[in-house]
Amino acid sequence: MNDKVIITAAITGSIHTPTMSPYLPITPREIADEAVRSYEAGAAVCHIHARNPETGQPTPDVNIIKEIITSIKSRCNIVICITTGGGFGMTVEQRVAPVSLYRPELASFNAGSMNFALFPVIPRYQSWKYEWEPQFLSMTEDNIFANTFKSMREYCAVFNETGTKPELEIYDSGMVNNIAFMIQAGYLKKPVYIQFVMGVLGGITASPENLLFLVDYARRQIGDFIFSVCVAGRAQFPICMQSLLISGNCRVGLEDNLYLEKGKMAKSNADQVAKMVRIAQEFGAQPASPDEARKILGLKGIDKVTY
Repeated sequence: MNDKVIITAAITGSIHTPTMSPYLPITPREIADEAVRSYEAGAAVCHIHARNPETGQPTPDVNIIKEIITSIKSRCNIVICITTGGGFGMTVEQRVAPVSLYRPELASFNAGSMNFALFPVIPRYQSWKYEWEPQFLSMTEDNIFANTFKSMREYCAVFNETGTKPELEIYDSGMVNNIAFMIQAGYLKKPVYIQFVMGVLGGITASPENLLFLVDYARRQIGDFIFSVCVAGRAQFPICMQSLLISGNCRVGLEDNLYLEKGKMAKSNADQVAKMVRIAQEFGAQPASPDEARKILGLKGIDKVTY
């Protein structure tokens, strides 16, 4: 277990919808405020998506993204990781545009195409706050989250040109091979930073055995790397704890899980960050500061972004 662990807060995402939680941040101000609260609770990194402030629907609007990230940067020095996953229906160009424009220190990089299914949650809700929500969720039954080798190569060119570190999102074991190929082909540069994403329907399930398998398999295919884990749903805290115990890092936040414990919703991303900090400290680790995370991950520095 590392003495310093990087805790990331995924603030709002594009998976959960406003009906699912009254605490889900929607507006640029709410998202930025949640990022700052997470920083104050011990997060070194915040992962940022944007939403339409009127409806809460995920949006690729780069102006909204800029409003969020400039507000965060003006109030704290947390590492900002901008999504390139975006939301369903967004084009590749829309997804990578914030990296080209704002040249962040860190951005997500999805390592392969997959089924990414959200539709099974629809029967849990009798009514919806917005009309778009059930339509958005139902379309995932017949949708591919596309990350082709061509688009990954194009993403690499943008990341390399902007000096942005890719956070390589691996949803299943085949994506480890994709990353190994991209390194061999010279598109990705080592050392790499991997995030194992577990518990999404269409990807690998969240279990201790599967995390150990992924880490071991990636070591055999790639060699040394730094890694983090994020988990969709109720297994978030147990698997994140396991990640820390095997020298990894972790991501919590309302993008991945709306609850703090069984039957109790998290009222803030900061609640989940604070819980993860307590867990880490119980095992003798301390949360890394943003500057410590920059050193661990080899980031270019906040002075080299363009926002």
